[in-house]
Amino acid sequence: MTVSLRPLRIAAHAELVSLVVMLANLATVHLGPVSSLMGPTHGCAYLVVVIAAWRHERATPAAKVLAVVPGVGGLLALRRLAPETAAAPSP
Repeated sequence: MTVSLRPLRIAAHAELVSLVVMLANLATVHLGPVSSLMGPTHGCAYLVVVIAAWRHERATPAAKVLAVVPGVGGLLALRRLAPETAAAPSP
């Protein structure tokens, strides 16, 4: 049985994008509605990343620890969980 990485991939990208939007908002105009929307979005995406990475059948301890890193942890865990694509060099 193969487990899809798609939910983890979507959540990891949502986590990173929401963090970038929150930091850009903080560094520029600091609009309250943007913070009110992006804060819970980032938190939810972070939790989904951590839970999805920890429940994955091929998750190594390193991938599980990487998933806990806020912002980029989901993408780092995806790199650990993604199947090896190029094992031999092409002629």
